[in-house]
Amino acid sequence: MTFWIAIDGPSGAGKSTAAKGVARRLGFRYLDTGAMYRAVAVGCLRSGVDHGDGPAIADVTRGLDLDISTDPDNQYILLAGDDITRAIREPAVSAWVSAVSTNPECRAELVRRQQAIIAGGDFVLEGRDTTTVIAPTAQVRLLLVARPEARLRRRGAELGAKVDAAQLRDQVLRRDQDDSTLVDFQNAAAGVRVLDSTDLTIDAVQDQIIAWARQAGLS
Repeated sequence: MTFWIAIDGPSGAGKSTAAKGVARRLGFRYLDTGAMYRAVAVGCLRSGVDHGDGPAIADVTRGLDLDISTDPDNQYILLAGDDITRAIREPAVSAWVSAVSTNPECRAELVRRQQAIIAGGDFVLEGRDTTTVIAPTAQVRLLLVARPEARLRRRGAELGAKVDAAQLRDQVLRRDQDDSTLVDFQNAAAGVRVLDSTDLTIDAVQDQIIAWARQAGLS
């Protein structure tokens, strides 16, 4: 039987760092579902699709030749064989990704692909919809949250000089506002635990998640 740990929450709450760390410590695979939306954004930009053309975005998504690593120690994402691991974090892609993530047909296609990936083993997966749509039967489901100032600080440290303060707020707070029109990741669904990472070290966050996994039957 597979064991899944699903982590949802707003941008900058520490989902990726926590998920990769837990996957390493448990010997699990890791899936960054948000990276797949960013890959679609890259595909749309390269195809010249208009930002507001929902059907065209959906078409790009369905035809996407996408390969994403599930090794927490060797993360990469390929688009038609081209390594776009760095490209998906560029500001132009971040500015585009909400047009992808709020497209219902795009979401449906990526959820289908994500569920096919995690069906193959023990996974820690993180990103929008993970606790309610992608893996609602996960043994551990949690909403990882943090105060806005902490989220901005963390994402700023991650992106460095690539963005200014206005771009940073747009990427973190505006993206959350856009996504919340389609997905409720601010409030925990029934059975989903809440973990506030604002004043916790990353080790403490991982320890708590692993403790919940043990309580859920992980040996």
